[in-house]
Amino acid sequence: MTLPKACIFDLDGVIVDTVPAHYVAWKAMADELNIPFSETDNEQLKGVSRTESMKRILAMGGIEKSNIEIEEMTTKKNYIYVDIISKMTPEDVLPGVVRFLDLLDQNHIQIALGSSSKNAPTILKAVGLADRFKVSVDGNQISHSKPHPEVFLLGADRMGLNPSECVVFEDAISGVQAAKRGNFKCVGVGDPQVLNEADLVVPDMKNIDLTIFENI
Repeated sequence: MTLPKACIFDLDGVIVDTVPAHYVAWKAMADELNIPFSETDNEQLKGVSRTESMKRILAMGGIEKSNIEIEEMTTKKNYIYVDIISKMTPEDVLPGVVRFLDLLDQNHIQIALGSSSKNAPTILKAVGLADRFKVSVDGNQISHSKPHPEVFLLGADRMGLNPSECVVFEDAISGVQAAKRGNFKCVGVGDPQVLNEADLVVPDMKNIDLTIFENI
């Protein structure tokens, strides 16, 4: 079995579940605008930038706002979101994640973070994983959101590796597309019908081990 030299993990939905926090924050903004917003609608915003997410919600209500107004709304949404995630604890790390990170460490496989979230440092600190990643690339360091591959390419570059030497773990279709566009192998975490562009899809991180690398 050939093992990768590094694994690059998305954060939201792979390491921790921040979907409920995003939903509460986005719904607050939608309610303010009298736009119906469901958990299904929230799922469509996975991996999408904050500004683009706000624009999509406005489009759902047929509402137009200036760029300044959109920025004000996304800032307000972020205050609500950060208030929620800052109260996260190590208990909020998804099942199986720490065990798998330990397994990678034991086999000298580098661990990196590749997240579009600008709040990634806050989340990692809150859940006690800030020191687990050799390289951490987040939304504060990139110019292009997924499905652009910049976040993963930058992570690989900082580890001195080629994309072919890394495996990306993603739960959003935009993230899977980013990985594939960057010529990375990709493990989708979630629904195989949604993540069908990934090289392999697992339902969650609970029971995975190094044998998954045999199938990609």
